[in-house]
Amino acid sequence: MFDKYIIVEDTLRNVVNGDDVTGFQLGVRLPYYRGLGLSMVEDVQITIDGETAPAASVSLTVHGNTYQLTELSGIFDDRWEMGEVATVSVAKPGGLAGGEHAVAVSERLRISYMPVPGGGADHKLLTLRD
Repeated sequence: MFDKYIIVEDTLRNVVNGDDVTGFQLGVRLPYYRGLGLSMVEDVQITIDGETAPAASVSLTVHGNTYQLTELSGIFDDRWEMGEVATVSVAKPGGLAGGEHAVAVSERLRISYMPVPGGGADHKLLTLRD
């Protein structure tokens, strides 16, 4: 239902650390009508131009707190609220080339009262911002 709102437009940008471009990032939302504890976010898969980022290279920042995707299952004291834009960062030396990129995001969520995993997916054509 909220899938089309997962990817936040105009947020794709390279991450610059000093003189080095160390990766890229974009804004994402939950495809769920309530907030969730971060331990219930099972996966956030990022695919750019057909290339899926390895989970070990992905981090999630919510309200100033940054976590590696691989450690979310153990984060019991933080939440991602409905409508809150989180920043997903992907470590990728050199980042992305300028121009348009096909971006796909798939989120797998564990909802306590649902017998199967929840989540959603979105895909958009985004232009890299400076």
